[in-house]
Amino acid sequence: MNKIPAIQNAVQLIGPDKLILNAAKAVHQPNDYQMLCKVIVVGLCFSDLKLLKQFSGHVRKSEVLSGIDPQVLKENPAYVPGELPTVPGHEPVVEIVRTGAKVKKFKAGERYMIQADWRWLATANSNGAFGYNFEGALQEYVLLDERIVISPAGISMLLPAPAGQRSASAFALSEPWACGEDAYQEVQRQGLKKGGRLLIVSNTCGDKEAGRKFFASQEKPAETVKVGLAGGCKCEGALSSLDEVADNSFDDIMYFGADAAVVEKIFAKGKKGALFILCQCGQKFGRPVMTAVGGVHYRGFRIIGTAGNNPADAVAAIPLRCEMRKGGKVNVIGAAGPMGVTHVIRDLCVGDGVTVYAADLSDERLAALAKIAEPTAKINGNTYVGYNPKVTQPDVLFDMQVVMAPVPALVAAAIKTTAPKGVIDIFAGIPADKYGEIDLDAYCEKQLYFIGTSGSTMDDIQIVLNHVAEGRIDTNVSVAAVSGLDEAVLGIRKVEKQEVPGKIMVYPSCKGLKLTLLSDLAGVLPGVAAKLKNGVWTKEAEEALLAHYAQA
Repeated sequence: MNKIPAIQNAVQLIGPDKLILNAAKAVHQPNDYQMLCKVIVVGLCFSDLKLLKQFSGHVRKSEVLSGIDPQVLKENPAYVPGELPTVPGHEPVVEIVRTGAKVKKFKAGERYMIQADWRWLATANSNGAFGYNFEGALQEYVLLDERIVISPAGISMLLPAPAGQRSASAFALSEPWACGEDAYQEVQRQGLKKGGRLLIVSNTCGDKEAGRKFFASQEKPAETVKVGLAGGCKCEGALSSLDEVADNSFDDIMYFGADAAVVEKIFAKGKKGALFILCQCGQKFGRPVMTAVGGVHYRGFRIIGTAGNNPADAVAAIPLRCEMRKGGKVNVIGAAGPMGVTHVIRDLCVGDGVTVYAADLSDERLAALAKIAEPTAKINGNTYVGYNPKVTQPDVLFDMQVVMAPVPALVAAAIKTTAPKGVIDIFAGIPADKYGEIDLDAYCEKQLYFIGTSGSTMDDIQIVLNHVAEGRIDTNVSVAAVSGLDEAVLGIRKVEKQEVPGKIMVYPSCKGLKLTLLSDLAGVLPGVAAKLKNGVWTKEAEEALLAHYAQA
């Protein structure tokens, strides 16, 4: 192992939309419980842009409030919450080069993929994460703490990525592919939370007998608060105004009626993971309703409705998981971007008789996607349809739609083209505090279901790795370009402008490597380009790239 330097190259985010390449960032030396790791490769992610724009306002850049001894955080120079500069990059493979004397489970020379989503480290509205309030991998060396990367349940966030089995890029790409997988695997809560807090708000009395039967079938809340508004039931002890109810304080919120202004207020009352049950009782909102679409993704809000007055009808429409239906139709909006590609290819590989529609505004990116998607569909007995929505719109209702751009208007538009009891996955991270104008009349009548997941679990990653090991999925099909740190900032800007049809993989040890599309690789590094397989990145190409720059 070469001598570890005192300083290094690193991409740092120092404020909102302020990225720099720091050529003299200190290499943190580990204490007894920490590990210094060399970064082999790291992928650029659209989620980096959310951090870029929001900086300290991002839910995962705030301080860790619980889940770890505060002293452990104080000892960690890579813990950078709030206004402190951070290093983005949460999709890496790293090699441990030095460990502290009290590190027990990890050894120098071992390679790992990092599961970046550390869910037990609670922040105000989310959780701690590698590449956010802990420095990430867009640098040559990164510091990890064994006491942080192992959960209280004893689960390690470091997944073995041994050299020689697969490319480091294939392991690194398992993380973004797992984020996509999580959208299909997350178990949905299909009723009231046991021991939770329930808020019932009414502009109409509804059906008391249906309500009685519903509550008899549900887990018992620890507390129920009722608010009777104009036209609603005036139960004993009921409050008369939503202003009397604290924000961010209920696990379940039920609403009877169709006053859009009331619904717009109740979203503020939900805790993280809150379930909102809307019973229109035969009435109509009559206008689009400002709905907490950002809360669906980042706060785990779930919204279900019925045009009638029986909450059981609404809850019965909640799926256990949001996997594709056999023979179903899936529409990926923004399909030819880096994460859109993962959804399209994943669905074509594991779907059963499905038709996957891929919408993108770039004909060039659609053409690049078609080269991968069409043969993948044929091999797996599924159907692929790529289209530019500026030119054409499929005359079909979709069972599932996946929105890959953080634009509330796209979510609203998806309501019209989703089949009854269909799922709309707000996959792109609309900021947690953002609302969008949603046709809740159509949403409740069709009994549609918004989901939105952020990050992934170890189970999700294992599912992806199993697919890779079985040969069902090659995560390297996502790779569109390679770069050193020299042009990683440029790479993030290209992700922002959606100028690259796939993932940009950054190799920090390849000093001087400009951002290079795989399609242009033959003119820059012909020896590396010769190791591609039908234009797809491979383990052999990666080895050739690293060897070339090791000799430079």
